[in-house]
Amino acid sequence: MLTVEKKKKYTADDYMMLEEGAPFQLINNELIMSPSPNSFHQAIAVRLSQSILNFLDGIDKEGYVAQSMDVVFDVDNVFQPDVLYVCEERVDAIVEERVEGAPDLAIEILSPSNAYYDLRQKKEIYEKYGVKEYIIIDPILKNAELFILKEGTYSLHQKAQKNEFLNSTVLPGFSLDLSKLFKSKKPR
Repeated sequence: MLTVEKKKKYTADDYMMLEEGAPFQLINNELIMSPSPNSFHQAIAVRLSQSILNFLDGIDKEGYVAQSMDVVFDVDNVFQPDVLYVCEERVDAIVEERVEGAPDLAIEILSPSNAYYDLRQKKEIYEKYGVKEYIIIDPILKNAELFILKEGTYSLHQKAQKNEFLNSTVLPGFSLDLSKLFKSKKPR
């Protein structure tokens, strides 16, 4: 286990010495701590994963879906997207104990403690390393934005509100019903 010491820069090796389940991500050489997500956030993550898995089962397709799994981009950046998807053709190449390289789809659910990182720093790294589709879910405004990678740059492909559907390009035919996604009540 890594003891917390004042260090200016951390690496993926430092990160991997943390205790399993430690509430950190490595973002641009900084260990960023965040508390466990609230129940509404977790319900959304479960629904997202379940929706993707149900879709894959329905079209008899494989792939890898995970929640909060380490994704190693480089020695400076190890993230835990709220939900990720790796297509069937790439699973054997990049998924072992963790994901080594860019998943095909990364989904982040905003919260007050992580919004800056999800909207700025993590988005830039996802873009740089070729995550084909990046979805940002805003549980407060109850909307979602879907970015697709075009010529190495993210472009806003779709923005959907609470009663609309978000349509994936990485998973053709997959539509996420936001009214079902946000059906839980927000904790008080």
